[in-house]
Amino acid sequence: MQVPFRKMHGLGNDFCVLDARARALPVTPALAAAVADRHFGVGCDQFIVMEPPQPGADVFMRIRNPDGSEAGACGNATRCIASLVADEAGLDRVVVRTIAGDLPVERLSGGLWRADMGPARLGWREVPLAREMDTRHLPLALGPVSDPAACSMGNPHATFFVDDLDAIPVAEIGPKLERDPLFPDRANIGFAQVLSPERIRLVIWERGAGMTLACGSGACATIVNAARRGLAGRRARVELPGGALDMEWREDGHVLMTGPVATAFTGELDLSRFG
Repeated sequence: MQVPFRKMHGLGNDFCVLDARARALPVTPALAAAVADRHFGVGCDQFIVMEPPQPGADVFMRIRNPDGSEAGACGNATRCIASLVADEAGLDRVVVRTIAGDLPVERLSGGLWRADMGPARLGWREVPLAREMDTRHLPLALGPVSDPAACSMGNPHATFFVDDLDAIPVAEIGPKLERDPLFPDRANIGFAQVLSPERIRLVIWERGAGMTLACGSGACATIVNAARRGLAGRRARVELPGGALDMEWREDGHVLMTGPVATAFTGELDLSRFG
């Protein structure tokens, strides 16, 4: 079964995008994982399927991690998919629906797109965590990091604030923290160095994906958690290995994320060869 695909990215956070709006595609977790494999497939941080729009939205975006697990949110992919739909229809604003909710996205000047990633969810059940606690200070430590803050941006995030990001062995401790019993659904683990109230460095260990060059929902969680801890304001530039995102945590609780999108290449997949 030959189907076209796009390889897209936001700041190096890359996606294999399939379009299932006109016809259903036989996508399974195993197929998604096989295509996402960087040696035997296309290779990507997330496998994205565009599905038919439902009332109130312009497209439905299905997100799978490289291990085949389904994700509720992906900020960089949201901008990419919104740009495709907007360009097709000649629109400057579209609504992308995910299993976590609706995400309005608008076109800005200079090739930038701003996504409303919805309200940050701050309760321990909403993250979710294994038991009741203050989500601003989790009783969790490993190696050189401790005392993270947590929230949900459609998927669970924990953010550790560190003095020297370069000294953190992210690849070593990230997978252990992702699967800590405190996180019943696992968690995305952020390591953030606050350089000023308006500038934060961030590296993310993504649940089901590992280290990525950028993570939009992780940047959202970071600005929220930094502001809650009094470490930053409600607006900041978050600098990731692949580039920077401009973030705002509005007074109504919604988090706005602004950044670029790009298409690396297009091609065709023979789905019968995968999964």
